[in-house]
Amino acid sequence: MKTHVKALVVGGGAVGTSVAYHLARAGWSDVMLLERDELTSGSTWHAAGLLPLFNMSFATTHIHKYSVDFYKTLEAETGLNAGFSVVGNLRMAQTKARMDEYMLYATTADTCGVPYQWMTPTQIKERWPLVRTDDLEGAIYHPTDGYINPADVTMAMAKGARQRGVMIERKWQVDGYEWTGSEWWVTCTKMVEKGGNLVPSDEQIIITAEHVVTATGNHAQRTANLLGIRMPAIPVEHQFIVTEPDPALVEYRKNGGEEHPVLRDADAKWYVREERGGWILGPYERGAPARFQYGVPDSFRADLFPLDLERIEEEYMAMIHRLPTSENVGLKDDFNGPICYTPDGNPLVGPAPGLRNMWLAEGFSFGITAAGGTGYYLAQLMVEGEAEIDMASLDPKRYGSWMTTDYAVAKNEEAYEHVFILHHPDEERPAARPLRTSPAYDRQAARGAQFGQVNGWERPNYFAPQGFDDHAARSFRRGGWWQHAVEEAKAIREGVGLIDATAFTKHVVKGPGATAFLDWFTCNKLPKVGRINLTYALTGAGTTHTEYTIVRQSEDEYYLVSAGAWTDYDADFLRKAAADMAAEFGYIEIQNVTTQYGVFAIAGPKSRAVLQEVIRDAAPETALSNKRFPWLSARRIELGMCPVNAIRVAYTGELGWELHHPIEMQNYLFDLLEKAGEKHGMKLVGARAQNWLRQEKSYRAFGNELGRDATPAEADLPRFIDLTKEFHGKAAMQAKGIRSTCVTLLIDGPDDADPWGREVLFEADGTRAGRLTSGGYSVAFGKSIGMGYVRPDLAVPGTKLKVKMFDQMWDAEITVDSPYDPKNETIRKDI
Repeated sequence: MKTHVKALVVGGGAVGTSVAYHLARAGWSDVMLLERDELTSGSTWHAAGLLPLFNMSFATTHIHKYSVDFYKTLEAETGLNAGFSVVGNLRMAQTKARMDEYMLYATTADTCGVPYQWMTPTQIKERWPLVRTDDLEGAIYHPTDGYINPADVTMAMAKGARQRGVMIERKWQVDGYEWTGSEWWVTCTKMVEKGGNLVPSDEQIIITAEHVVTATGNHAQRTANLLGIRMPAIPVEHQFIVTEPDPALVEYRKNGGEEHPVLRDADAKWYVREERGGWILGPYERGAPARFQYGVPDSFRADLFPLDLERIEEEYMAMIHRLPTSENVGLKDDFNGPICYTPDGNPLVGPAPGLRNMWLAEGFSFGITAAGGTGYYLAQLMVEGEAEIDMASLDPKRYGSWMTTDYAVAKNEEAYEHVFILHHPDEERPAARPLRTSPAYDRQAARGAQFGQVNGWERPNYFAPQGFDDHAARSFRRGGWWQHAVEEAKAIREGVGLIDATAFTKHVVKGPGATAFLDWFTCNKLPKVGRINLTYALTGAGTTHTEYTIVRQSEDEYYLVSAGAWTDYDADFLRKAAADMAAEFGYIEIQNVTTQYGVFAIAGPKSRAVLQEVIRDAAPETALSNKRFPWLSARRIELGMCPVNAIRVAYTGELGWELHHPIEMQNYLFDLLEKAGEKHGMKLVGARAQNWLRQEKSYRAFGNELGRDATPAEADLPRFIDLTKEFHGKAAMQAKGIRSTCVTLLIDGPDDADPWGREVLFEADGTRAGRLTSGGYSVAFGKSIGMGYVRPDLAVPGTKLKVKMFDQMWDAEITVDSPYDPKNETIRKDI
């Protein structure tokens, strides 16, 4: 057995074998896979093997599509039949709201090239007469997916990996990881059979590896403990049952009826497919418990839990309703096994937090569907430095160090239960909330704040009258919250509004090497002392890793503000880059001060007047003037008794300031500003109105317009790129050129809906032109607005396109950058 490899993959399920296969296919010739038991002995063996293309995530849709396409090629390469039954996938809808959901998904599918068809209840009944359709609105049908045998596809990938030189070793358990500074020392113990259990022997070896990938499935918590990290991948029970043959189904197929597609009745919370003349029912019921939150017992191998039929009675009866011939069919088999989940249902794929050359591929609730694509894109990350799609939404560091076991358990159980709920784009799930709250949370709640969650923080989405039902207000169109957001946006455009932006990520970077480091780390010029700059830190591939607002507080001390959702993601990148360059630049100190400072953003034509009421200065009437406090500058000021680091910048594009303050003084400052704002009509404003306003200014948002699949040049941000200096990722950025360009569009959409930022863009002749990355409503223009990427030849103001919403084409026109106040006159307004 070899003891030194370039890459060691730990875990022999579908995900692990795919990663090993794709690393070898990408050119790494020295790859080994270790499995503690037998290949497929984890969740793979009892998975139902469904391959649903339906997914609201752009990245995950690409991953699933790759898997579906890839699995169809395995037999030609390996000679092994992966057991892929391409029967299609029929998602039925009982309500118009569910059809709205499908239409929103469909336009995302268009951006990824995923084929689909619409079907009426009559068409469904004509094609599959055993399905009851009288209470359906319709369905979306994917003809290219279906189901696969999980063990067969795993073995096919394993054979393909071996053919490419991968070494696969079974019955070896990893018991320790140690990073030497250049490679991993992985302690491995030989496992042996003893009394039906798998137990460690006395035989141990150490394998050294340049890179390690963990794909340990249900054992993710053990892996996290060995690595000294936190990982919210915890299994939840998933049960499915197999019926005896259904005589009506047997007769239907005997008479030439085509095999049913995988049937999904989302409103009834189940999937069903054919299985040897009978049916497999897989419910996603309420009350399914998390298991193994502290690790899998040594005695648990390819085992199952007892079936809880009472828990799935509602879903079972719903299957009988949809397939009436199944009513008198007996049960032949049942499965209740652990399936790993994460709080948002997406897997953890990418670099482990704080560690070098350690890669995670954990937390797969749809592991068979995602395995092929995960291997492909993770191999790109490892071999090429970045994937062709933005993988940030799957990055393990999207969950911060605040995350605990209890939190993961509550959210994972919720994610399981929510598989088939209506996934409104404005949904906010309630489990484990509130958890991270700013001091002013209770005050804002008392004033009608309807909160969303970002990185665990409670953040107002909008404000509504007491008793308002946020859940009932959600919609795929303009929900009940929409008018409240309109009024908030108008308040900032016409008067003054106050936004709680405490969730912003905040770092202090200082020391003798700080200036040289940040000059290399970011692509824009560094600001002078007392000034600020917007800049970007690039990946090694030249794409955008992080957006920063940099405040220079002294010659060698900087205050960095970045997106609130990505605190640990930003911190990890910043610290690793600083450590890499310390020998060249000198000592650099990095402090994550996110929880030390609260932030209020005050904006609007009357924002200066409100602050003048409470600022303590020898000449308060001029303290906030352009002369003493110019745009894009920062000053230490006093608002009443509260010391504030005030930054003259506004994400809304209006006159305004960000007020960074000691978080323990937040309630005092809130009360002070609220009282001062009364006579000026100041309104509390949430994140949804702010999101609309920033699109009117063409302000790019990280995770939307800015990400690891586009460069700052492609985001059309030349004014923030200093090509006269050398910076990290510069050469790669220039080599990529301009593959697509970010633009802002005004849209003549339906009267009752706005785009969400997931929609596809077409030219008039039906040629796909690009996709939206943001969407909403513009109070300045009285119509829908959006931002997105199009082919460079189309990125010209006045270009007319079509945006697909609710299965219809709507007129859209590319406008100038910053269509609202393009000369920034309002933001620079003086006294």
